[in-house]
Amino acid sequence: MGRLRRLLVRRRPGLVSLRTTFAVSFAAVTAAVTVLVGVLSYSAAARLVRVDQESVFDQVVQDLRDEVRQHTMTPGDFSSSAPGHDIVRPARTDVQVLGPDGSVIDSGSPALPVTSADRAIAADRTAGTIAEHKEVDVGADVYRVATVSLGGGHGAVQVAQEFSDTEDLLRALQQRTLILMAAVVTGAGIVGWWLARRITRRLIILTSAAEDVARTRRLGIVVPVAGYDEVGRLGRAFDRMLGRLAQSEEDQRRLVQDAGHELRTPLTSLRTNISLLRRIDELPPATRLELVADLSQEARELTDLVNELVDLAAGQSDTEPPQRVDLADIAEDVAGLARRRTGREITVRASGDTTTDGRPGMLTRAISNLAENAAKFDRDGTEPIEINVSGPARPGTVRVEILDRGPGVAEADLIRIFDRFYRAADARSLPGSGLGLSIVREVAMAHAGAPFAYRREGGGSVIGFTVGGAPAGLTR
Repeated sequence: MGRLRRLLVRRRPGLVSLRTTFAVSFAAVTAAVTVLVGVLSYSAAARLVRVDQESVFDQVVQDLRDEVRQHTMTPGDFSSSAPGHDIVRPARTDVQVLGPDGSVIDSGSPALPVTSADRAIAADRTAGTIAEHKEVDVGADVYRVATVSLGGGHGAVQVAQEFSDTEDLLRALQQRTLILMAAVVTGAGIVGWWLARRITRRLIILTSAAEDVARTRRLGIVVPVAGYDEVGRLGRAFDRMLGRLAQSEEDQRRLVQDAGHELRTPLTSLRTNISLLRRIDELPPATRLELVADLSQEARELTDLVNELVDLAAGQSDTEPPQRVDLADIAEDVAGLARRRTGREITVRASGDTTTDGRPGMLTRAISNLAENAAKFDRDGTEPIEINVSGPARPGTVRVEILDRGPGVAEADLIRIFDRFYRAADARSLPGSGLGLSIVREVAMAHAGAPFAYRREGGGSVIGFTVGGAPAGLTR
């Protein structure tokens, strides 16, 4: 069952591809519009031609009736051989004159059939009486015939108009319309296929790139990007997505390698001390206390390291919903907690608008890491640690910085202190994992900001980050 499903999934794009759908849809719409326009155009043209022919014939018959009603006229007045005969013969109009008994006195060209109704009209005493015949076959042609009485039993005049040639003209027009419609539909199909191929070509390239990624699991595939329409935007977004995934995969790999390296030292120390526990009865009491203290310290450091690794790998709680926060209030809360933990005096100064959109938990962790870092390196300091929150340095940005009077950061270490697990030479004897400042960098970058660090005039360091603005670099 699973194999059949995979076969259907593989075959389905070939059966109903996007290119075929575009081409067929384009041709279908064009065909529908062409047929509609062709039918309406032909119907309107045919109606106009027929109405025009009928109006001309009706006008000729009406003029004849008016003439015979106003004047007493005989068949000789309408003879085609008589000069100045009294009837106008439009194109495709035939005239035939009947005597009082219905006999043909002046034959039409071609001769028109005479029925009993026509003979009765010829003998009618009232001028202008009419008998109409809608469709009369005359040879191979079809005529419309009207017989008009001359009155007084003098005879009648037959007026006929040929309709078959009009219908032939309309049939020829219909055939040409059908041929034109077929040509337009065929051309629309060809143009639709060309347009569909042109439109879907880049989509096919993107699909191939996605399939290559799925097949090879290589995220470094170059995605060809062209154009500035929706497909071009999709290509650029796909390329950026692959770049971010590749970077994430690289960061994950590096994190695992760095974590393995950093965990190796405390685990080795723990293993060594645990091996000593087997001979704890042989150790002096002071050595026992020292061994237990070492184990407790190493367990705490290992716990802190694992917690920081979990926080870093989890992306600093990216699922926490952003909200409007005041960084000055967060700094006050962090300062209060740090005072209780370290016993140091910590002051907070705020200036300007310090509100921004962010995730409060992440921002609290970043400021707390900076405060604890300052307290750790300025352990014997007497001056208060300062937390300055100012905004906006640039439109929409807030700046947070921690000032201490510790030994400061060496110039060579300023550009590396935010790297994972990096610890300056003079800090390796102090407790810590080297992840605190890297978490600060992750938080800053997650809030469209950047970390910074520089040496403070008079000794000490200034370390902090910006929030809500373009990255401003790591050092100053």
